[in-house]
Amino acid sequence: MTTNNIIVLCAFIAYMIIMIVIGFVCSKGNKNNEDYFLGGRNLGSWTAAMSAQASDMSGWLLMGLPGAVYLAGTGEAWIAVGLLIGTILNWYIVSARLRKYTIVAGNSLTIPSFFKNRYRDHKNIIKIVSASIIAVFFTVYTASAFSSGAKLFATLFSDSASGDENYNRVYVIGLIVAAVVILVYTFMGGFKAVCTTDLIQGLMMIVAILSVPVLAYATLTFDTGFSSALAAKGVEQPAQFLNFFVNGDGTPVSAVSIISNLAWGLGYFGMPHILVRFMAVKSNEEIKKSRKIAVVWVIISLTASCLIGLIARGYLTAQLDDATSESVFIRTIQQLFSGNGVLIFIGGIFLCGILAAIMSTADSQLLVTASAVSEDLYKGAVKKNASEKSSLLVGKIAVAVVAVIAFFIALNPKSSIMGLVSDAWAGFGSAFGPVVLLALFWKRSTLSGAISGMATGALTVIIWDYIPLVNGQTLYAATNLYSLVVGFGLALIVNVIVSLLSKKPSKEIMDEFDSIKNIEV
Repeated sequence: MTTNNIIVLCAFIAYMIIMIVIGFVCSKGNKNNEDYFLGGRNLGSWTAAMSAQASDMSGWLLMGLPGAVYLAGTGEAWIAVGLLIGTILNWYIVSARLRKYTIVAGNSLTIPSFFKNRYRDHKNIIKIVSASIIAVFFTVYTASAFSSGAKLFATLFSDSASGDENYNRVYVIGLIVAAVVILVYTFMGGFKAVCTTDLIQGLMMIVAILSVPVLAYATLTFDTGFSSALAAKGVEQPAQFLNFFVNGDGTPVSAVSIISNLAWGLGYFGMPHILVRFMAVKSNEEIKKSRKIAVVWVIISLTASCLIGLIARGYLTAQLDDATSESVFIRTIQQLFSGNGVLIFIGGIFLCGILAAIMSTADSQLLVTASAVSEDLYKGAVKKNASEKSSLLVGKIAVAVVAVIAFFIALNPKSSIMGLVSDAWAGFGSAFGPVVLLALFWKRSTLSGAISGMATGALTVIIWDYIPLVNGQTLYAATNLYSLVVGFGLALIVNVIVSLLSKKPSKEIMDEFDSIKNIEV
């Protein structure tokens, strides 16, 4: 290992120790399941906003998106536009009403519990179905975070290119380190630890993602124009590379591609690890503050993420291909901060921003999985009179199991961060998004409608993305239409039709629904 690597590694070790210490400190305040899974519903505005957005973006923000823009230009930025729209709608339409409704509906601690209490599902069918969906798709989502961490380590501490034996060996070591550190502080501190570390990590991410493109652009354009720099690095038509409606190869961005990328915004309505932040906010007043913080954070971070990909295309000395494009932010930092120990250590701190993005998402996913298994599957179906101690133990075991499965999914160094995130995002958005919206805003929505819509959304994504139905191709490969578009639409339609064909909800449910607008909590 080189001196440069040792300096960067010191920065990483210091950062990870701080995260573990936070987990230990936060563990002192966990007295019951509500403390462990929702932090006692006591999140402040900054913590709620930064935790929601940091857990949302993950390594995808600093690796997947910049890599896609680096290869194809601003034609890939439509995803960022869709995510911004989705973030705004989620905070301004869903957050406050979901928080109030989950308190009124039996003080629900999880999204599956809210569904159960909202629809008076005494057989716990919807809890079991939704908790099972959470366990499946969060395993894939967690794998994307682990893969991000492993690629970060392999890119930094391997002397070989992607796919070489040395690279693969360091990739596995990085995978183990990322998984162990995340598990340790999530186990110890629960929701408070996750949200506190997310606040720190969100701030680190924003500093890194703002500073790096500004410094790289200033360095790049010191004695040349940006278009000239792009042309010098092989971009034949720089104007098209910077055109929102043109792909990297010069072809027009199709309507299907724009619709698919904008549809990423629909996913927010069904993301359990984001929705649970709304449930945990201290008050409605804090939510109003959180909205503003979150939206500003997202605008800045998504814009800067796209700029990293664009600027790096002209800045990086060594050009990247499909296999290495997701390391674009790492390579840019390495090239910027080189030459002496102080600069390299500063670069190491910025690289911790990537580690922060990865860890802030993985810990949230593991915690939501734990709550789903312990509160919704174990207490909801297996042992209804289980003590809080035993259900908490089951949840922690579930976290370990999910982490192990995610580890093996991410074991392939060639696995795509963007692909893994895309699959999980579509699954959650399609399965839960329509159910959440209709449960909150349509009193005629019924239990049978919710279950039917949920199952339709999840199955549609699986069929669309994984089963070859058209000449040996999946429907996604044949159409290039994102499965979230189809899954969300079908789930919404099925939910509405089945609800209208079902018996009307009871007067108790109707009255509870109407009472939400007059409740201040």
